[in-house]
Amino acid sequence: MLFFRSTLALLVATLLVALAGQPVEAATRPNIVYIMADELGYYELSHMGHPHIQTPSIDDLAKQGMRFTQGLAGSSLCAPTRCILMTGKHSGHTSVRSNGGGTPLRAGEVTVASLLGKAGYATGGFGKWGCGGRGSTGVPEEHGFDTFFGYYDQVHAHSYYPPYLVRNSKEVELPGNEGGRTGETYAHYEIFNAATRFIRENADRPFFCYLPITPPHGMFDIPEEDPAWEIYRDKEWPLEARRYAAMVSMVDRQVGEVIALLKELELDEKTLVIFCGDNGGNDYFASADSPRGFHAPNVDPRTGVEFRGRKGTLYEGGLRIPMIARWPGKIEPGQVSDHLWYFPDVMPTFCELAGVRCPQESDGISIMPELLGRPQKQKKHEYLYWELGQQVAVRMENWKAILAGRSGQWALYELTTDVSEQNDVSAEHPEILARMQEFARQAHEPAEEGTFFDRAIHERDRWAKWGTSRPAVAPAGTMQSLPVKQLVPYKELSVIRFSSESAASGRRAVHAIDGLPTTHWHTQWSEKLAKHPHELVIDLGKKRTLTAVWYLARQDGGINGGIKKCEISISDDPEEFGDPAITATLKKTRNAQQLKLAAPASGRYVRIRALSEVSGGPWASIAEIGFAEK
Repeated sequence: MLFFRSTLALLVATLLVALAGQPVEAATRPNIVYIMADELGYYELSHMGHPHIQTPSIDDLAKQGMRFTQGLAGSSLCAPTRCILMTGKHSGHTSVRSNGGGTPLRAGEVTVASLLGKAGYATGGFGKWGCGGRGSTGVPEEHGFDTFFGYYDQVHAHSYYPPYLVRNSKEVELPGNEGGRTGETYAHYEIFNAATRFIRENADRPFFCYLPITPPHGMFDIPEEDPAWEIYRDKEWPLEARRYAAMVSMVDRQVGEVIALLKELELDEKTLVIFCGDNGGNDYFASADSPRGFHAPNVDPRTGVEFRGRKGTLYEGGLRIPMIARWPGKIEPGQVSDHLWYFPDVMPTFCELAGVRCPQESDGISIMPELLGRPQKQKKHEYLYWELGQQVAVRMENWKAILAGRSGQWALYELTTDVSEQNDVSAEHPEILARMQEFARQAHEPAEEGTFFDRAIHERDRWAKWGTSRPAVAPAGTMQSLPVKQLVPYKELSVIRFSSESAASGRRAVHAIDGLPTTHWHTQWSEKLAKHPHELVIDLGKKRTLTAVWYLARQDGGINGGIKKCEISISDDPEEFGDPAITATLKKTRNAQQLKLAAPASGRYVRIRALSEVSGGPWASIAEIGFAEK
């Protein structure tokens, strides 16, 4: 009998090993609805004590499921955080690491959707993709989605009234829309309605409904007749702050509608619903009275304790997000989990749900044990890693190490006692910092981005942000220019060398000296993203003695590429430049800025080198550069 039991146990164990990673029966695989609100802050929900914004449906979601206190985004900007979510790789391994130019996934790159599709799931995406523009290797229908409807590019997604949306790379016209803030068809309604149709149409099979919705980000627009606007219409707040709050409450209502639909279709207990933000909140509508923003997304309304930073930084304010999971009958209601997780963990979690093998290159760990109330079986990360431009961050349990810029110094924080990241304890714990620096060294590898085969299609989507609602210049009355009469005539200038230019979008280097503020030079972002330093070398036409250089940022309403730190050198040899005549830090403004030389300097050639960008991005742009003579 003992021999029989041992043999039986061995056979069962062998069978389980053989079945590991194999698809399970469709009847036992849950549906997955993943709702991700764009830029929603950790504290901007009423169950977190927020005094302004009403979110009863999301509050109910938290009561009925598990709320995470230490859910962290994959990055603090929309494109890289979405790529990390989809690929299960942290930002030291991903193909998309910046927020510019529709950077695409590589052809054939595995995603959550492609894995679930192979397991028999219907896969639908609705909202903002951000992992590759049209005409590239990164489009969603080539990465596992049966259908994706919404915006492929994040610039397109700024408008709720674009002339069209995109379904599987084909344009879907939105009647009456002119782009910008002008139109008759509210794009988010169309996106949400498409998602609920997808759920209905696939109610008899496992489905993955991915909803990376755009509210409350972008232009803060909501239809006047939306019930959520009625809640805030008459508040004595700034108009945009009222609209923002209404957009959050609109999302809340729609979360309730998703739950109601699942109950109607008798899918409630068969569906895991996750609601989260995509990155940390932004300090919108700040003032002297509200320095962290009118709605203070990174300030605990009960205690006043703040997360440092915001969207775009790797401090907690840029990474800490709301995250709730609900699955009746599987996830016990009313739980609050302190388990530390981040976006790379989504892929292995969903693979475990679907019974498929997770790729070895994933940097994530499944959080299924935590969700199902088995914390003793939950594996934990040795470390978590982020990089964004010049920033690097490493998390090891409650230790957080940050390099705010490659030229700066590492800082170390102990988050249990210092969640606001104010007290650098690196000097007291050099061995811990050294270990985390070594993790950072191990985590980084050079990025391998996807490619575009038709850049013009993608550029059309970026144009659709404004459509025909206004010309491609700054709003009337805000266009700036240089004092042309005081400068070397533009007709005598020429560009003789540049590090890169965005030729496909018509933003060529010569536009920096064409005398037209409506045009601008912008550095290359495809096929490969050019990074700092960026430079232009300009021939003044003859040897001249200069007293100042003038700079004008782009005037088209965009901000990407505005130069922050720069060096300007003057020489008689276009190939050899000595020490800079000017080293300056420019302001984040569209007004013309004068950079004076300490003493007049002579030469025929000027080299302008951009070392950083006003928002921390990898680009540079100039609407006009001008030269004042002695």
